[in-house]
Amino acid sequence: MPTALTAISPIDGRYASKTTPLAAYFSEYALIRYRVVVEVRYLQALYRLGLPQIASASAEQVAALDEIITGFTESQAETIKATERITNHDVKAVEYFVKEQLKVRGLKDILEFTHFGLTSQDINNTAIPLSLKEGLREVIYPAFDRLLDRLDGLVDEWKGIPMLARTHGQPASPTLLGKEFAVWTTRLREQLRQLKEVPFSAKFGGATGNMNAHYVSYPDRDWHGFATRFVEDDLGLRRSYPTTQIEHYDNLAALFHALNRCCTILIDLCRDTWTYISMEYFRQRTVAGEIGSSAMPHKVNPIDFENAEGNLGIARALFTHLADKLPVSRLQRDLTDSTVLRNIGVPLAHLLIALQATDKGLSKLLLNSDKIAADLAANWMVTAEAIQNILRREGYPQPYEALKTLTRGRVKIDDKVILEFIDGLEVLPEVKAELKKIRPETYVGKF
Repeated sequence: MPTALTAISPIDGRYASKTTPLAAYFSEYALIRYRVVVEVRYLQALYRLGLPQIASASAEQVAALDEIITGFTESQAETIKATERITNHDVKAVEYFVKEQLKVRGLKDILEFTHFGLTSQDINNTAIPLSLKEGLREVIYPAFDRLLDRLDGLVDEWKGIPMLARTHGQPASPTLLGKEFAVWTTRLREQLRQLKEVPFSAKFGGATGNMNAHYVSYPDRDWHGFATRFVEDDLGLRRSYPTTQIEHYDNLAALFHALNRCCTILIDLCRDTWTYISMEYFRQRTVAGEIGSSAMPHKVNPIDFENAEGNLGIARALFTHLADKLPVSRLQRDLTDSTVLRNIGVPLAHLLIALQATDKGLSKLLLNSDKIAADLAANWMVTAEAIQNILRREGYPQPYEALKTLTRGRVKIDDKVILEFIDGLEVLPEVKAELKKIRPETYVGKF
């Protein structure tokens, strides 16, 4: 078996310690386990339906089938994989495993109702969205929450820190550092809200979606009603209908698009924070024994934000492919979705690595108040917007043009230049006094 040194993928090698929580939802073992969950829950639902052919089992025996799920082990998954090597069919191997479990429990009379009327996709298209739902809830959403908690703390800490803004890379009207970070928390929360509203859809309808085998076997039963209740009540998913042999994957695509947008926002956060570090608005806490450069001893590189950005790029590319490919299938189905669906955990792993790296990078930031204040003091031209708008209020002729002539293209504009300009204005003394109170560090609006 691959080790941290021999694994091909870094998410199972170098970064395995960071991605381990996702294994319970997106590993091969997890996929097999979720398939077992669906097969067992389906058999229990059939029993509750009251089919006479399975009435010989007792309610206690059928309820006790929960133990197949709760007691499922990696060794049992290996047994299923060994069967698959013979059948060359992964879902059929799960079916055979469940039947063996029924034999052990004295339920031979009902074992042929395992997988009754179903096709593989009835299992896959319920097991996979179920694993995705639980993986997001248990691992990814909490990671986002931890990052947002970190950002909220910084927003509160820095909400009163004035900072020179830069539009097009040029000095612009000052802002507040905390407000700039609040932009990212607001954006992330909105995309997470949209993400959480996407239903986890599942196909459950037999070989081509019409419950053919069910209706031919028991024509008087409402099998579509049963299927909807099973998917929604027993599995907590939303049943798609009508379908072909497979789920439409449209909602799955919507979910991946939403995750993609979350990644985009995080890239924006990482790049801007990286830039603020390069501008010396932030320094970084050093870690004992850590080396920033093999050649330059002084360096403390913003590696956490760079690591996050790289992993987010991979995640975005894979989320995009998943969203683009999965909703497209030839006629009633082709098999291209099967291998692609096995990779759902991969972009989530890269996203998880990025969330952890971003959180770590933010935890190391040290505010350099002196540098931020110095940049404001060196850019008095940003008060021109404030002055010209007060002059507009006072009916002063062509105030924008007057400030443009004063400021545009000049190498240096300091407080003396601005004060001299104000003194030369033909306005009331109280207006001049008002204008002289404007400073780069106070012209920040409200947050």
